[in-house]
Amino acid sequence: MQMFLPVLALLSRILMAFSLAFLVPLAWAWAEDAPALRAVWGGCFALTLGSGWLLWLISRRHRRELQARDGFLLVNLVWVVLTLFAAVPLAYTVPGISWSHAYFEAMSALTATGATALQGLDALPVSVNIWRCFLQLIGGLGIMLLVVAVLPMLGLGGMQLYKAETPGPMKDTRFTPRIAETARGLWGVYFVFSGLCLLAYRWAGMSWADAFMHMCSTMGLGGFSSHDASFGHWNSPAIEGVAMVFMALSGISFMRYFMVIRARSLRPITSDREIRTYLFVLAASTATLTLMLLAHQTYAEFPAALRASAFHVISLATTTGYASTDYAQWPVAAPVLLLFLGCFVSCAGSTGGGIKMVRMVLLIKQARRELVRIIHPRVVNPVTLGGQVLPSSVMTAVLGFMLIYGAATMGLTLLLLFSGLDIVTAFSAVVATVNNIGPGLGQVGPAGNFGGLNAFQLWVLSFAMLLGRLELLSVLVLFTGGFWRK
Repeated sequence: MQMFLPVLALLSRILMAFSLAFLVPLAWAWAEDAPALRAVWGGCFALTLGSGWLLWLISRRHRRELQARDGFLLVNLVWVVLTLFAAVPLAYTVPGISWSHAYFEAMSALTATGATALQGLDALPVSVNIWRCFLQLIGGLGIMLLVVAVLPMLGLGGMQLYKAETPGPMKDTRFTPRIAETARGLWGVYFVFSGLCLLAYRWAGMSWADAFMHMCSTMGLGGFSSHDASFGHWNSPAIEGVAMVFMALSGISFMRYFMVIRARSLRPITSDREIRTYLFVLAASTATLTLMLLAHQTYAEFPAALRASAFHVISLATTTGYASTDYAQWPVAAPVLLLFLGCFVSCAGSTGGGIKMVRMVLLIKQARRELVRIIHPRVVNPVTLGGQVLPSSVMTAVLGFMLIYGAATMGLTLLLLFSGLDIVTAFSAVVATVNNIGPGLGQVGPAGNFGGLNAFQLWVLSFAMLLGRLELLSVLVLFTGGFWRK
C-alpha cells in the first residue's frame, strides 16, 4: 500500500478539483429557486471537496515521479471514484432511483456513452439534466487530459497519464515539447468548438438551457438529452443540421485541429488517411441507408429519407446516440448497420468511442498484406500509414487489442445471457456500452432504455463502459499479477 500513496496524493487533488463541477448545477438550482436542490448540490460539493482534502492530509507527504504503473492505476481510480461522487446527487434528486441505476447513469455520463437508465427526463429538474450532460462535456475529451493540462505538478509523469487514457494506437505522438502544453492546446480547441456549438443550437431555436445541455452531449459525443424523445422533441431540420455538423467535427481527432491552428494550414486534415476514410464511410453509409429506406418505402420522399439517414448515421457512427425517431422500426438491416458503424468509425483522438477508424484502416492493410504474401511469399510489403512504414510493434498492439476486444465482448455478453437477458438485448447492450455508443437494440433500443435491467446487469455494463472508455488494456492490466509486484 505504501508504494501507491503517491497515486492517492494526486487523486486527492483531482477530487478537490472535480468538486468545482458541482457549482454548475448549483448555479442552475439557484436560478430555479429550488432550496432542496441547492442543498443537494451544495452538500455534494462539500462532500467531494472534503473527501479530497482528507485524502490529501493522509497522503500529502508522499510525492514522487509517476511511473507507468502509477499512471494506469491513477486513471482507473479517477474514473471509478469520480463516478462514485457524481452518482450521489442523482441518488437524491431522481425519484425512485436505486444506487445501481445512479452509478450506471453517472458512469454513462463521464464515459460519454449516453446509455440512460432514467425515464421522465422532461419532468426532471433542469439542474439534474444539466449535471448529466455537463459530465459528458468533462469526460468527452478525458478527465485525465484536463488534469495534465491544469496540474503541472505531474511533471513528466503526465505522459504516463496521457498514454494510459488517450484513445488510439498512436499514443506516443507529441505535438509540443511538453505534454501539458499539448493538453492545454487540445482543451482550448475543445472549448472553442463548444462555444460555437452552444451559439449554433441557440440560433437554431433551442432555449439557452437546452442549448447548453445538448452542446455538452454533442461535443462529448455522449448523446444525453433533456427530453425522452431526444431530437424528436423538436422535429427541426435546423437543429438536426447543427447537431450533424458538430457531431461530425467532434468525430475527428482534436489533435488534427490543434495542428491546423499551429501550422495555419488545412493540410494536417486533408492529408490524413484516417479522416478521409472517416468522411467516405459517413457519406457511403448515408447513401446506402437512404436507398434502403426508399426501397422499403419507410419514407416516401427522398429529402425525408436523406434527412433521417444522415442524422442517424452521423449520430450512431460517431457514438453520440441521438435519435429523432425510433429507427429500430426501420428495415432490420438498418439498425444493425447503425450499431456496426458505431464500433469503428470515429477517429483516434476524437471524443468518440469504439475501435477507432485508424485501427480498422491498419487491419485492412494487414489483411491485404497477407493476401499479397500468399501469392508472392518473398515480396517486401510493409504496412504504411501516411507514407511512413509502421513498426511491427504497432501492428502487434492493434492485433492484440482486437483479440481482447472480441474476447471481452463475448465474455460480457455471456454474463448478461446467464442473467436472463435475451440474445439481441444482451449482445447489443454490450456492443453499445463497450463502444460507448449508447442505445442498443431490443429492450435497450432507441425507444427504450437501460432502466429495466437488474442491478447485476447494470454493474456488468458499467464495467463495460469503463473498459471501452479506457480502451480495455488500461483496465485489464490491473488484473495481471505482474502489475502488483514490486
